[in-house]
Amino acid sequence: MVKLSEREWMVLGVLWDTGGAALGAVTGALHEETGWSRNTVLTYLTRMEAKGLVSIDKGGYPRKYRAALSREDCRAQARDSFLQNVYRGSTGDLVAAFLREKPISPQEREALRRLLDEMEV
Repeated sequence: MVKLSEREWMVLGVLWDTGGAALGAVTGALHEETGWSRNTVLTYLTRMEAKGLVSIDKGGYPRKYRAALSREDCRAQARDSFLQNVYRGSTGDLVAAFLREKPISPQEREALRRLLDEMEV
């Protein structure tokens, strides 16, 4: 399981949104929010490649960087980690906590009921 830092999520977000991009485009997309220089972004991309998070197409110029994992795979791993670490694996406790803290609309409530019925919970 891969645990992503907030900054790694940001870099991967750009790669997912663009379908892959050259260093300049990734830097440009991140600069306003982070202020990162080209060298900083390159350092992140290189380290993330070593962790298996990013793939680099070294055959062309400029090099193209792509996410090596899908957004959904990363989300699923993050959800599972959160569920295990915070709620000891209890999905019911997690859902109940969210619903107590932030009520849902009647439409969302009905959709949740349908989902639970379909799952035969």
